[in-house]
Amino acid sequence: MKIHVIDGYIQKIYLAEYSDKLMLLDGASRADVSSIKHFITHELQRPFTDLTAVVVTHMHPDHAGAAHKLRDITGCKIISAKCDRQWYSGVDGFLMHLTDIALARWVANRKRKPKRNLWYSRKLRADVELSDGEKIPNFEDWQVLETPGHTDRDLSLHNVERDILYVADLMVEVKQKLISPFPIFHPNKYKASLKRVYNLKPKVLLVAHGGQVEFNEQVYQHIVDTAPRTPSTHWRATKIKLKSLVGAVWRLGFSQRKSSN
Repeated sequence: MKIHVIDGYIQKIYLAEYSDKLMLLDGASRADVSSIKHFITHELQRPFTDLTAVVVTHMHPDHAGAAHKLRDITGCKIISAKCDRQWYSGVDGFLMHLTDIALARWVANRKRKPKRNLWYSRKLRADVELSDGEKIPNFEDWQVLETPGHTDRDLSLHNVERDILYVADLMVEVKQKLISPFPIFHPNKYKASLKRVYNLKPKVLLVAHGGQVEFNEQVYQHIVDTAPRTPSTHWRATKIKLKSLVGAVWRLGFSQRKSSN
């Protein structure tokens, strides 16, 4: 097994290569489909259909956005966490989906990336749903670990034989320093997930935003100390602003109606 790193639209993409199959450690963004195809067919000189599995660690645009499209093209299986409901369910989910895509566009703009279509379905149709410790079908050297906090369903992928751990957005590298991600929906679960990863002490630790990183005691303590203690989410702030705007408009209309009477 060999791990390849592809520079994605706004994140690193990790591809596990075997003699007879390929697996993406995350679902990438819709803007990454052509790059993934080019890497497999040109760099590896393999059929695109050798991609037989794509893991979606969580539902954000740069981790789930390409999954359905890749399955349509290659016939690969989509693997995700076992959850009772869709992440972007209901009215709040609809608004959160829009704000997450907007945030991904903002990150792309900061990276001076050309504009790309990042739209993707807010409902994931997974082929396989796995719980903590279960092995990925047909890739039994990999097991999923539940590491929630960033969202309620974050997965990390552990190759036990090689002691390689991919933690997606459990931590991000900014200006050569590891910090907690944004948003964090569940602060206590997030810190428990950090501790779990730190205690595993993998030989190789991979993150979506940064590449291979070192996660020693000093780094771990810094992230714990600086991580939010209450939920920190952009979409909640957006929702509050929208409600305030609606309330202001309603009060203005009510005031005008009262004056006219």
